[in-house]
Amino acid sequence: MQDTNDRLEGIETQLAFQEDALEQFNAVVVSQQGQIDELRAQLRILQEQLSALPDGSPESAVDPALEKPPHY
Repeated sequence: MQDTNDRLEGIETQLAFQEDALEQFNAVVVSQQGQIDELRAQLRILQEQLSALPDGSPESAVDPALEKPPHY
């Protein structure tokens, strides 16, 4: 009977540690989700800024040979 009680106590101890670990993991996931949301918002802003830039096609690019250096 003592062996069964010892085993049960061991299982309960393991369960307590696992529940604590699960709570810690959940806190990390919540924190990471906040970071992901923030990064998505920043990415959306960068995409909007990028789409507002002039077209990057070769036809719209300025010829570097014709462009004056900044000190002129």
